[in-house]
Amino acid sequence: MASLFRSLAAGLAGALVVNVLHETVRRLRPADAPRMDVLGMRALTRGYRAADAAPPTGPVLYAQTLVADLIGNALYYALAGTGKGAPRRGALLGLAAGVGGVTLPGPLGLGEAPSNRTPQTQAMTVALYTTGGLAAGLAGRLLREGLGKRAPEEVWATTASF
Repeated sequence: MASLFRSLAAGLAGALVVNVLHETVRRLRPADAPRMDVLGMRALTRGYRAADAAPPTGPVLYAQTLVADLIGNALYYALAGTGKGAPRRGALLGLAAGVGGVTLPGPLGLGEAPSNRTPQTQAMTVALYTTGGLAAGLAGRLLREGLGKRAPEEVWATTASF
């Protein structure tokens, strides 16, 4: 049970990293930043309509999308697990999520522009999710090895060898 908790906590760390980076990039580079929030709002609206429910709008829709995104990404990144291989698994999971974020929205009917507008948008989408996965993997490894048991320099030195 402790391993599951650590994996979920690490997944949440990765989800927080990807969301904070996304929001930062969205504000700094509005012309070509990935707009995964727009894709999420479209998907959430589609879900409400499929359930014959009126979808929320405006800030309520945005907030619900953010919560759903955090939960979904945390559960996904939790697959990186803990231990020595976690950073590598996390980076690969993030890479897969980023590539999926670029290639899947169009075929799913969510539109291509939010993640596929320019080559820079595509690269940032992949980079954001890969960074989130790597963060989840590193967090999982650190949680497994115990931050309080060793000096920070020693812990960081071991993370360099994923």
